[in-house]
Amino acid sequence: MKRLGRRGAIGALLLALMVVPVGAQDLASVEERVTEHRLENGLTFLIYERPGAPVVSFYTHVDVGSAQEVPGITGLAHMFEHMAFKGTTKIGTEDYEAEAEALARVDAAYHAYDAERRRPTGSDPERLAELEQAFKETQDEARELVKANEFGEIIDRSGGVGLNASTASDRTDYYINFPANRVELWAYLESERFLDPVLREFYTERDVVMEERRLRVDSQPIGRLIEQFVSTAYIAHPYQSIGIGHMSDLQSFTREDALEFYDAYYNPSNMIISIVGAIDADEIIPTIDQYFSRLEPGEPTPPLRTVEPEQIGERIVRIPDPAQPLYAEGYHRPAVTHPDDVVYDALADILSTGRTSRLYRSLVRDKKIAAQAFAFNGFPGNKYPNLMIFFAMPTPGHTNDEIQVALREEIDKLKSELVSEEELERVKTRVKANLIRGLRSNTGIARQLATFQALFGDWRELFHQVDRIEALTPEDLQRVARATFKETNRTVATLYTEQGDEG
Repeated sequence: MKRLGRRGAIGALLLALMVVPVGAQDLASVEERVTEHRLENGLTFLIYERPGAPVVSFYTHVDVGSAQEVPGITGLAHMFEHMAFKGTTKIGTEDYEAEAEALARVDAAYHAYDAERRRPTGSDPERLAELEQAFKETQDEARELVKANEFGEIIDRSGGVGLNASTASDRTDYYINFPANRVELWAYLESERFLDPVLREFYTERDVVMEERRLRVDSQPIGRLIEQFVSTAYIAHPYQSIGIGHMSDLQSFTREDALEFYDAYYNPSNMIISIVGAIDADEIIPTIDQYFSRLEPGEPTPPLRTVEPEQIGERIVRIPDPAQPLYAEGYHRPAVTHPDDVVYDALADILSTGRTSRLYRSLVRDKKIAAQAFAFNGFPGNKYPNLMIFFAMPTPGHTNDEIQVALREEIDKLKSELVSEEELERVKTRVKANLIRGLRSNTGIARQLATFQALFGDWRELFHQVDRIEALTPEDLQRVARATFKETNRTVATLYTEQGDEG
């Protein structure tokens, strides 16, 4: 354990960063409040003592996401996130011994049904119906032994709020807020669900995830556009699949697949837990040790072997759709750990932050050809080289072609003209302010600490990012714009109506 003292407040400190550059003294004052604690099994804790209201935010970051999936199990990282709320052998069951036997029967019935429907020579309709009915009956039998939602109900009764989780390309996060006197209950529940998970109601929950895909992708114009866009922008790297997964995989992966995924990635070396609030690190560390030392050590997630090759030509996908026309344009850029990361943030800010941004003024306010237009980085993830994306929605009577011309005019200005010092100073202030906004709450601080620790191996990079923002020059922005915004590095996706815009 590395113990680092207790003075200063990160909220007040970083608000000061709006006008004062970060220096060694500022970082040192934050370090005095942070305790880094690493268990022998590899699990890292970041504990930030923040006196005030007697509440604590807990944030568990697991270094796994959809980028770790392979063909056949896309969507499984998100699926396991759902399963992590289902309980353990002690929580969520009426009789686990009986339930375990029932779950084994569910698995056997599913495999029989799945084998029949996948027979190369075609399934027998009557036999398939019989096996499907048997599968449903075993699920009903297993469900009778489940105490539904018991994990969440324990938290509700104990004053916990904000219980939730999220899955992205490079991460899965679990978070909750508890009264400060419930740290031990949190430690028990959080350690227990990763020590002893039971993937009950798996196939029922799989149906829920399939419905999520229908709602978010299949029946949403922007969802269909984004799925086609990323699969066109990437030809090799796992970023080419969106996190919700392909429908055929959702219909096929099994409870055993999810358990294998858990065994491979949910180990202490792959986890960072940040704790922020009205707590004393010395007092809670024995509790942390007691519960989380039970987790068996394992190997960290290895770096992905596949590297996306350099794009050598523009890629275009055009999707006819009766919905509102949409336009997306993206460019490959380096990972978040690259020194130019803050340059991309500055470029996105200049182009699309607020009503004074260049895209808003040009496309929305002046030309009135777009209802909205913006740029953002880190899509679909940021741990590996990713995309800077431009997105716009044409107004009635205008087309994707008009959007494209106007958008590229603004992009070309960044390549041909230096940004003024005044505009760059405004950008620096806003970029720092965006960082600071994420640090106003216990949860925001917990998320940032865990994120920077996971991506950079050191949460202190949070402050170094501010230093890099302060050091930006107009020449930096022009250099990166020229290197990035090239035709050969571009992917374009459009949704168009066949009767109107052909963009």
